[in-house]
Amino acid sequence: MMYPGFRGKMDHPIESGGPAMDPLERLPIPLLEWFRDNARRLPWRDEPTPYHVWLSEIMLQQTRVAAVLGYYKRFLEEAPDVTALAALPEERLMKLWQGLGYYSRARNLQKAAKIIAEEYSGRFPADYAAIRALPGVGDYTAGAVCSIAFGQAVPAVDGNVLRIYARMMGDGGDITTPRMKKKVTQNLKQVIPVNAAGTFNQALMELGATVCLPNGAPLCGRCPAKEFCTALAQERISELPVKAPKKPRRVEERTVWLVFRGNRVALRRRPARGLLAGLWEFPNEPGGGAVPPEWGIEALSEEFAGQVKHVFTHIEWHMTLRAVESGTDKLPPGWVWADGTGLEQEYAVPNAFDRAVGLAKERLNGGE
Repeated sequence: MMYPGFRGKMDHPIESGGPAMDPLERLPIPLLEWFRDNARRLPWRDEPTPYHVWLSEIMLQQTRVAAVLGYYKRFLEEAPDVTALAALPEERLMKLWQGLGYYSRARNLQKAAKIIAEEYSGRFPADYAAIRALPGVGDYTAGAVCSIAFGQAVPAVDGNVLRIYARMMGDGGDITTPRMKKKVTQNLKQVIPVNAAGTFNQALMELGATVCLPNGAPLCGRCPAKEFCTALAQERISELPVKAPKKPRRVEERTVWLVFRGNRVALRRRPARGLLAGLWEFPNEPGGGAVPPEWGIEALSEEFAGQVKHVFTHIEWHMTLRAVESGTDKLPPGWVWADGTGLEQEYAVPNAFDRAVGLAKERLNGGE
């Protein structure tokens, strides 16, 4: 597989050889050669337009490549460009994103698309500062778009790159700190190949995703930097990178009610701000107990339907599911009755409720 700007030889300001070369200076040539032979075939690499690169990078934030592939294809079918994304109804946007999590990413995508459509006539800006100013875009994403789509020599530093740098350089700095990220970015600027910047950044991402793996399990024998990796030479692979310990997540016990009325199930919309903002959910409350009386639901029957846990970044929900048969069509304001088709195609329910969705579909499709 070939990439723009790299055809097996590299036009780079640093010559190979020489006693003063540190591991980072030695990296570009073997890394690019390795990437040429080992890069995965991914759809956003086949056609690296600014829109495709931006969309894929947003989708890939804290999400595995395998999980993104199907979403990426379906998303482009309905929003093939920035203008189409800007015009997409929010309900449909949320439904397309359902299951990817971190739903603020989707909303920021559309906010940014509207800015590009209105302020740049639908043409993606090529300036780093302009891209960085878009909603939901940080240093890494701006660097990825600038280098991959526009060929600019801008580093794109994510967790993969920080891990590679720490091990290769034997750097014990905390990779979660802005200071360390700034240091790595500045050092990469000195070695990034001016004629293959996008390929270099993708190669670093690929190396971190497939070889220089986290949690002490790297495949060092396959690494193009194995001959000059400091951590490998000093047997410090398990020690690096250094990361400050995360604060323990708060655990919250919740009860989730699947309220049925014939072939329909009740959903309510979450508040416009906060966790899972604006999405649809099965009614739930902290703690346990019976259906809250203020809902005005006439519970003809109520039974235990299972338990499930969902982990967010800073909180865990431990949920008890209960199935309720309602004796009335009446629902609180802002709630809806959803049939099987609506649950499948219309209402965006976050994957925190996947188990509840599955149970509801089983019941609704059974026609009970």
